[in-house]
Amino acid sequence: MSLVLSETDELVTIVTLNRPDKLNAINKELRLELTEALQRADADAKTSVVLLRAAGRSFCVGYDIGPGNIDESMRHDALKWHAFLRECLALEMLPWDMKKPVIAAAQGHALGGGFELAMFCDLTLAAEDAQFGEPEIRFSTAGPAVVAPWLIGYKRARELIYFGDNIDAKTALDLGLVNRVVPAGELASASLKYAKRLSLISPEALCAAKLSINRGADAAGFRNAMNVGLDVVAPLYAAKTEMGVKFQDIKAKQGLGAALKWRAAQFKE
Repeated sequence: MSLVLSETDELVTIVTLNRPDKLNAINKELRLELTEALQRADADAKTSVVLLRAAGRSFCVGYDIGPGNIDESMRHDALKWHAFLRECLALEMLPWDMKKPVIAAAQGHALGGGFELAMFCDLTLAAEDAQFGEPEIRFSTAGPAVVAPWLIGYKRARELIYFGDNIDAKTALDLGLVNRVVPAGELASASLKYAKRLSLISPEALCAAKLSINRGADAAGFRNAMNVGLDVVAPLYAAKTEMGVKFQDIKAKQGLGAALKWRAAQFKE
């Protein structure tokens, strides 16, 4: 089964994350398939706009940290973690790097790497049931893309990143993390209509406008900040912290679900 699906509707290429049983958590196979699908859409002369969406009840819960998805040989190897996270950052930044605009349509959970992926898209529509967040700080990791400060400012980004709390779609809209919020049952049709409306603009103008905005951001240090952030957080993944050891111990003995519930319970109030 393909973990990423592609189809074309007029001038819009629809790329769909297709691992709904795992809430579209990113494993190696999905990462490679998504990279290929997005690059193919960007090279397609008949495509003006790319719509990134997901099957099932959630957009993407981030990277799959379940059994078999983390190479144990890099558990305490900062250089191996850096190389792995470099690949993750390249995937997340791909919508930013593409010539064509990418619209994300997010429902359910968009967390961690899934949240960052949505933030790197040019435009984002959210279903009313969407939840966004960076929960990885609670497990003694962060990033790899520290992009939120560039979108919502330092104070709000610090609160989002430091606490690891989820925010709902309305809050994300108020913060400027998404462009529009629509009823959950209308996300597919509304996002496609939105993408088709954007495709009425000449592709040359869209490409030039996107490049102009991106070059301005890069001149202000955006890309350098992403790389510096990766360099800073990578050693954290290899570090042995009290909270991280406890989380991994529960995960090994009782499963990932139990470890997540244990940590979440401490933030109920």
